[in-house]
Amino acid sequence: MTDALILDGLVKTYGPLRAVDGLSLRVPRGSITGFLGPNGAGKTTTLRMIMDIFPPDTGRIELLGRPLSRDGLAHVGYMPEERGLYPKMKVRALLQFFGELKGLDRTTLAREIPLRLEDLGLADRAECRVEELSRGMQQKLQFIVTTINDPQLLILDEPFSGLDPVNLELLEGIIQRMRVTGTTVLFSTHMMEHAERICDRVVLLSRGRKLLDDELTPIRTRHAQGRVLVSVYGDTDFIDTLPMVREAVRRRGHLDILLADGADPQTLLRALIDRAQVRRFEQKLPTLHEIFIELVGAER
Repeated sequence: MTDALILDGLVKTYGPLRAVDGLSLRVPRGSITGFLGPNGAGKTTTLRMIMDIFPPDTGRIELLGRPLSRDGLAHVGYMPEERGLYPKMKVRALLQFFGELKGLDRTTLAREIPLRLEDLGLADRAECRVEELSRGMQQKLQFIVTTINDPQLLILDEPFSGLDPVNLELLEGIIQRMRVTGTTVLFSTHMMEHAERICDRVVLLSRGRKLLDDELTPIRTRHAQGRVLVSVYGDTDFIDTLPMVREAVRRRGHLDILLADGADPQTLLRALIDRAQVRRFEQKLPTLHEIFIELVGAER
């Protein structure tokens, strides 16, 4: 099966600023890929090149098995970070308008609009003007506009900003459900916990360059070396003085220990057994947030 999206050597500059610097990646069909990085990493610039809003200086984009074209973009749903709703229009009329622009007939829209509004908790707002909706409601309405024609590839730029926890979980669930039905999803965020919950794979950018590109589990396993979770009875101050310990962070009921370079976890375990009663000792898989801080901090 072909990839939904292939980027090969993309470069984009603005004067002296190299916003995207030789970016290559593949987004497998049917996957949810998190496009991660700090503010200014080049995420939005890359998404705009994919959508042909402006061209790359150099590089190649392949979309749904073919070179980038307007025909291919007709099968892509794109939700930009800057929302584009008409504030004076009523919700139902707005969805009717955008649905027809995307090629849907009135019979299909008469069926789909109520279903989509119900799905996102907006059924009782169908006759409200857009400007009467809260920011979070407008965010959900923008998502319906983006997905009304069931695109093959869904590209979302910071889709979760401004959502409360309930609506955040609702939107994440809908995105996962779309993946099950065959939609490929690429979304940008600088909030690592969102990607960790729903992504199959992640791409991490910093200063326009790719630092990570893999499935989440292998990434966490690779970066687990030297991280240990420990629980012991009694005083733990001596742990900070052990030569194989670089850092020990005390949490509720346990310690997160970062070992010195090259240190063997078994050496730490023996040192603990000699001086304390060990209740728990296990290799700790780092969170995506911890990996982000480590890699982006080192790159900068």
